[in-house]
Order: sequence, then structure tokens, then C-alpha cells
Amino acid sequence: MRLRVLLLLLTFFGISHSQGRYFVDGYHGGVYGHYPLKWKTQFIVDNVKKHPLWRIGLEIEPETWDSVKVVTPEAYREFAAMLAGNQIEFTNPAYAQPYCYNISGESIIRQFRYGIDKMHSHFPDVKFSTYSVEEPCFTSCLPMILSQFGFKYASLKCPNTCWGGYSAPFGGELVNWIGPDGSSLLTVPRYACEKLEENSTWQTTAWHNSESYFAACEEYGIKNAVGMCYQDAGWRNGPWLKHPKDTKYVLWTDYFENIADRESVTDYKFSQEDVRVNLMWGSQVMQRIGREVRQAENELVMAEKVCAIAYLDRGYEADAAQIDEAWRTLMLSQHHDSWIVPYNGLKSYGTWADAIKHWTDASIDIAQNAVRNSLSATPGGEIRVVNTQGIARCEVVAVVLPKRMQGAEISVSDRNGRKVASAQEDNTLYFEAKVPAFGYTTYRIEQTGRKSESQKGKIVHGGTYKLENDQYSITFDLDRGGVVTSLVAKHCGNREFVDNTNEYKFGELRGYFYDRQRFESTVDSRAQLEVISDNDLLKRVRICGKIAGHPFSKTITLAKGDRKIGVDLTIDWKHNEGIGEYREKKWADDRRSYCDDRYKLSVMFPTNLPETELYKNAPFDVCKSTQNSTFFNRWSEIKHNVILNWVDLVAKDGNYGLALFSDHTTSYGHGEDYPLSLTVQYSGVGLWGRNYAITQSTELHYDIMPHRGKWQQAAVGEVSDAINEPLQTAWVSDNSLSEKSYMQLPKGIMVSAARIENGKVVVRFYNGSGSTGKHRIKLAMPVEVVDEVNLLGERVQ
Repeated sequence: MRLRVLLLLLTFFGISHSQGRYFVDGYHGGVYGHYPLKWKTQFIVDNVKKHPLWRIGLEIEPETWDSVKVVTPEAYREFAAMLAGNQIEFTNPAYAQPYCYNISGESIIRQFRYGIDKMHSHFPDVKFSTYSVEEPCFTSCLPMILSQFGFKYASLKCPNTCWGGYSAPFGGELVNWIGPDGSSLLTVPRYACEKLEENSTWQTTAWHNSESYFAACEEYGIKNAVGMCYQDAGWRNGPWLKHPKDTKYVLWTDYFENIADRESVTDYKFSQEDVRVNLMWGSQVMQRIGREVRQAENELVMAEKVCAIAYLDRGYEADAAQIDEAWRTLMLSQHHDSWIVPYNGLKSYGTWADAIKHWTDASIDIAQNAVRNSLSATPGGEIRVVNTQGIARCEVVAVVLPKRMQGAEISVSDRNGRKVASAQEDNTLYFEAKVPAFGYTTYRIEQTGRKSESQKGKIVHGGTYKLENDQYSITFDLDRGGVVTSLVAKHCGNREFVDNTNEYKFGELRGYFYDRQRFESTVDSRAQLEVISDNDLLKRVRICGKIAGHPFSKTITLAKGDRKIGVDLTIDWKHNEGIGEYREKKWADDRRSYCDDRYKLSVMFPTNLPETELYKNAPFDVCKSTQNSTFFNRWSEIKHNVILNWVDLVAKDGNYGLALFSDHTTSYGHGEDYPLSLTVQYSGVGLWGRNYAITQSTELHYDIMPHRGKWQQAAVGEVSDAINEPLQTAWVSDNSLSEKSYMQLPKGIMVSAARIENGKVVVRFYNGSGSTGKHRIKLAMPVEVVDEVNLLGERVQ
């Protein structure tokens, strides 16, 4: 008998495990993603009742519940009642589940603010404790944002849907995810031992709680290993693990608070380069989406600021419901599905790409109407110029002349009667506007007898041409497609920035046309140059040439006092061309043709800067790159190569640099033996076998800016903000030529947002320089009380 008991005990202990095994199950989707309205909510209710040990996390678009309440009201009520129990929690209330890394920081804040408000309109008592997502919806500043919204925890796992990428592996059971501002969030990382699944291009080993996964975790020393799968809400699986041997279903928050080892937590200074993501950068549909979303973001934030200035000036109140609606349609356009499956069908809109065009057009229209209404535009003889940044600006602005002034000679004078430098071309007036911080000034426009001379219309065929103003002297070689052979920055002590010894040429368009089996370049054909503007304020030329026989044009603009060089690029494709490393046939393989940007059509910027470092911005962050290059060609080897607004290549001695600004989120290239480049065109098979073909002209804008010092000293962030928020102008009747400034900020501190909420001015500041210590903000407005509030609008102090 004793022997039998002993053998039974040995058998029992033989199959036990010293480590805990846990699994987070749940659903992902929504009314715009994947949420069958007629049956899904009842399915969740029934399965939660049927499986009392089951736990589910939900990442459901908040707007979904508006429809659920109407379509299946009884299931909606049952589901709402269940939320008081311990089987369900919501882990991502963002309005449209954005990727986060590809949109502005302000957009991320609004995604959570509007999403949480919508959720609370349905489920008032729901709390949001843990951020967890199905796809790589991560960015480095999330600890700061999530903490202010009341989140305590986060997960950096997305084990079952890594088509678009994944987070870098790091650490063990728990880490303190440290954001760029020092904010910390207790987090389950993608473990250092959590490998990418073999023979898969969309999973890590944590997706199904395999024995091999737990063995790796145990060897690494993880006591309470947890796996995860957020199922598509359209699936009818119920519990993901049908027979969870030795595994317990758990909610994320319960795991953090009652299970995980909180004694052995390491700090994780999560870099933006730890967001290892790869979308179809360079495809025309992605360019359109990126440009449409960026314009809507910029217009809407700027409209709120202009309306706030008008409120301070004369008590003007914008239509808050309209502004909210503009944010709603913008947020929908930022849905992660809109970026990764743009060709998929979406209800009555057509495709996701069609929907994004519809949504962003609606947002832009509301924003522009709000600006017009707030400025009280009238057919007067004065021009109101509004500055939405917290620093004074002096820039060249353009105003379309009314019919009564078209063809006449015009003069501009400031509020003190002093004449202001101006120029007139066709029906547009250009003048140099000096505008105080976060405010406006007014100029008088009169008909006079003075008109500047211009060489507009001059054509240059071949040879070289020098474009020059107070900031730059630029030489173009038209015999080699209009490449830049000299770029002398006068504001940098007449320093030359072009490396003419490099095999790549500055401004060259170059890419591999795989059906032709060769690289094609604009260098291979002669270009011609047309002078578009030639006056004291603007120097603008258009270079026209060919790339592989297809016409292209680049319009280069220099403005007085402006350190940026603006370039508008258009390629008028005659037909589709295959552009990339090779013709893709097996898109789901680890090896992929559309990853390596060296083969995509790119614009090149070889500089003569000595040994360099590279910095790039991210939402509320600037990241110093630690990569030797941005190049990879396998899903399993993704490197971060995303340009949000800008990248800055700087000499290690910190003396000089070259900043590159993009008008849309895309990819950039750079390596030890490869110059900085901007991706322009990919054409070929991509994700899910879709053909990302050339179907129309390629159009984009970029700026470059040679500068002294590193990005902080060169105010690269402020320049980027000025690109996003140009000075606003409107015709007004204002004989007094009034001028106001309501707020002044020190260098490096930026106005992320300013809006009116319930009769109060709410201003959000962003320390864009990363400098520490106290900063003085000057307010020139009637102030009764100043409160610090968190992102939920709750008073802090």
C-alpha cells in the first residue's frame, strides 16, 4: 500500500510544472473591421455563460456598440450586465484602433479621448487598466499617454497578427516600459525568448501556448508565462484553446495584479526602433492615404487653434459638434486596416482607400470652413495673418487677389505704415509677414505703381543652372537629369553639402525596374528647366526630365529667409512598371521583394558630412538610430525605416546636418555605404497577393534643410511644425490694422493643441527639445484660474 501511494505521488509530481501557465484570449474588430452585428454579441454572451473559466479581453471599436444596441438590443443588455463580473475586460478603447506609430501624437490622444467617451456613453462604469492589441499598434510615447488616461499596465505582444510587424523581443516576465519623457508603465513585453514562429509570417510562438513556448520561457527563467490570441471578431471559435492543458485563462489586469512576479522587474527604455513594422511603403495607394491623413491632421489641429485665437479675440465660438465630427472621420481614416488592407472592401464606401478619401475630405472641409468662419473673412482692403505656433514667425505668405486688384500693381504696408517686401505673379500676391506668437497681425493692401521685374517663363535646355537667394546657391546639372552638383548653404557659413564623389547623385531618382532587369535613373537623360518665379521673395524653378521614358517634373522653391528647400515631385507614368527587387510570386514567404528600399524608386541625398548619426521623429518623441542600415528583405528581419515627419542626418561632431521632411508617413533609406534617401515608388505584388500597381501619376512633396548643429539647435521640430501649420491669411475689414499675441513659448516648447472646451481655453504643450528644468510660458490673455489637467480633462493641480 505504501509503495502504491509513493508511486502515485511520483506520477503526480512527474507531470506538474514549477512555472505557471496562462493565456489571454479575446476578440478584435468592430463595425468597420470585423464584427458580425446580427450574432456576435449574443455569441459572446452565450459562450461566457457556457465556459465559466473562460476570460476574454476585448479590442472592439467603440462605435460598434451604437449599432449593437440597435441591431441586437437584448444581447446588448445581457452583455452590459456581464461587465460587472470577472470574465470580460476592454483593453483598447481607441476610437479606430490606429497603429499609432504612423500618425501624430495629438491624433493618438484624440483616439483615446473620443474612444473612452464613446465607451462610457454605453458602459459608464467600465475602467481601462491594461492596454493590449491584436496588431502592432505601438509607439514609444504610449506610457505617457496611457498613464494620463488612467491605464496601469500594457502588453507589447501581438502574437497572432504580425503581418504588418511586431515589437522587438526584450526581457522576461515583466518590465517597466519607459517612455521618452520618463513615464513608466508596468508591461508584459514580447519576451526575449518569444521567437517568431517557424514556417509562419504572421505569428510569434506565444500565439497558441505550445510546449516549446513554455519550455523556452522556463529556460529563460519566466515563472508565470503568458500567451495570447485576440481572435477576429468574425470567428466562431469560442475559447481559443479547446483543451488548455495546465493553462489558465486570465484577464490581463488580473495577471498583473494577482499572478505576475512584480519583484523582478527590469526597466525597458523602449526605442521607436523597437517598433519593427513594414507596410507597403512606396505604393501609390499608401502615398495617397498618407498624404490625405496628414493633411486632415494638420488642417484640423490648426483649425482648433485659429478658433481658439478668435475666441480670445472676440468671443467667437466654433461649432463644437462639427469639430467633433471632423475628428471622428479623421480617426476612422487612421484605422490600422486602412493602412494594411487598403484594397479590401468596406461596406458602402467601396474600398478602405475610397473610404479614407471620403472621410479625410469631410474632415478637411469642416476644418477649412471653421478657419474661414473664425477669421470673419470680408472683402476688405486688409489681410489678417494668423500664427498658430507659440513663437513669432517671419515668412513669405501667398494671397489670391480679388478680381478688383488682379492685373494692378500692389503695395503692402504693416500696421505702422512701413512698406513690406512684396511681389505679384499672375493673380497671387506674395509678401513677407512678421506675425507674433500665437496670435495675428494685419497688413494693408493698396494699388500702387511699383512692380518687381521677373524672368518668369525663361527656359534652359541642358548645361547647368544656378538658383540663388539669401539662403542658398544651388547648381543643377541639366545634362544629367537636373541633379544637384552644388548646394551651398549661406546660413551655414557658405558650406557645401553635396558629395560629388558618391556613385549616387544628389536629387537623383533611382530604382530597379525588374521587368527591364536593370536600375533606371533620371541621370540617364537630359532635363530642361523653366523659371516659374524670380523675384526678391521667391525663387522657383521646374525641372522636367524622364525616368525610364516616363516624364517627371520637380518644382524647387526657395523663399526669402526660409532655411527649407521645398520640392514638389510629379511622375506622369505612361503605364504600369514593375519596380522593386524582383517580381513577387510568393508574398507570404519570409523572403519578400517589397521590403528592400534600395530597389524601390527613391530620391537620393548623398552629402559630404563626415561620420554621421541619424535622428528621426516619432509621435511625441525623437529617436537616435542605432541601426547600421535600414535595409532588410525578410519578414523575420524587419528594421525600423519609417519617416513620420522628418529624419535628420548629422555629423557626429554636431557641427552640421541635413534634415529631410516628408509630407506623408513612408519609408526612408540609409546605410554605411548608402546615402539618405526617400522612398518614392514601389509597384508589384504585396501583402495578401494584391497587386500594388501604378494606376495614376505619382505626386508628393518633401523639404530638405541643411543646418548648423544637431536637431535641437537647428530647431528641426519647430520647422516641421511650421510645415504642418503654415501661416493662415484672410481678407478682412480692419482699418486699425490690429495685432494680438496671446501666448509666447521658449524655444523647444510647442503647442500640440489649443481648443475651447466648455468656455475654457485648453492648451497642450509638448517639450519638443527634450530639455529639462523649468520653462517660462508668457500668457497675454485674461486669466482667472490656471489648472493642470490630465488627458481625460480631470484637474491635477
